[in-house]
Amino acid sequence: MIRVNVYKSKDGKLRGFKCLGHAEYADPGEDIVCAAVSMLVINTVNSISKFLPDEYITVNTDQESGLIECYFEDEPSEQAILLMKSMLFGLESVEENYQGKYLRVEKY
Repeated sequence: MIRVNVYKSKDGKLRGFKCLGHAEYADPGEDIVCAAVSMLVINTVNSISKFLPDEYITVNTDQESGLIECYFEDEPSEQAILLMKSMLFGLESVEENYQGKYLRVEKY
């Protein structure tokens, strides 16, 4: 199962996220759930890096464990927050469509 943990500041603002695990919906290379999650998460990280170059983020990855972690050292801009909210909207749709069997989104 893929778990996405959403990090929030004390005042409830998004600060980043951690995506970990594999969906195991199908064999590697054929797993549409994993592909959807990867596309949403990687596109968000890449969009923040490309379109918001002034944002300082820390990104950690490990393909074997399925880790993609993105954390803002400073408070993210409204544009970065919007990109993360869009990602979460997509992830929650995947979670709902597959009844939470392969993906779980958890907000802290």
